[in-house]
Amino acid sequence: MHAKDILIDGFGRIREEVHAAVAGLGPDVLNARPAPGTNSIAWLVWHLTRIQDDHVADAFGLDQVWLAQDFEKRFALGLPRRDTGYGHTPARVAEVRVDSADLLTGYHDAVHAQSLEALRALRAKDLERIVDERWDPPVSLGVRLVSVLSDDLQHAGQAAYVRGLLQSTDS
Repeated sequence: MHAKDILIDGFGRIREEVHAAVAGLGPDVLNARPAPGTNSIAWLVWHLTRIQDDHVADAFGLDQVWLAQDFEKRFALGLPRRDTGYGHTPARVAEVRVDSADLLTGYHDAVHAQSLEALRALRAKDLERIVDERWDPPVSLGVRLVSVLSDDLQHAGQAAYVRGLLQSTDS
C-alpha cells in the first residue's frame, strides 16, 4: 500500500464519520449545545470541513470549495469569508447554525471530492514538499495532511459524542 492510499482511506473515514454524526438530525439537534460554552454538531462538522478545505486547498494550490462553489453564500453565516472556526469564542460558535444535515454533508462531500482528486495525483516525493515555512521545523505536505486527518477525526468523534449526549437526554 502506498502512502497516498493510506491518506485516501483516512479521508474516506472522516467522510463516513461526518455522515454518521449528522444522519437524520434536524436543525434543533444539529445546532444544540449540550452545555454553555460547548460546540454544537453543526459547528464541529462545519469547522472540520472548513479546516480540510482551507488546508488542502492551500497545500495543493487550489481554490477553496467554500468560496468556489458558493457554500459561503449557502450557509449565510455572516462570518469573514475565509473563517475556519479556528479560535472561535463560545459566542462565535453560537453563530454557526444550519437548517439541515444535507447542507453540512453537501459541503463536506464537495471538499472530500476535491481532496481525493488532489491525493490521487500525489507522488511519494510530493509528501516532502514544504507547504508552510512559518513553523520550526517547516511543515511538509505529508505532515500537513496527517495534521488535517488528526484534527478532522477528533472533531468527527466529538460530533458523534455530542449526538450521543443529546439523544440520551431525549429518551
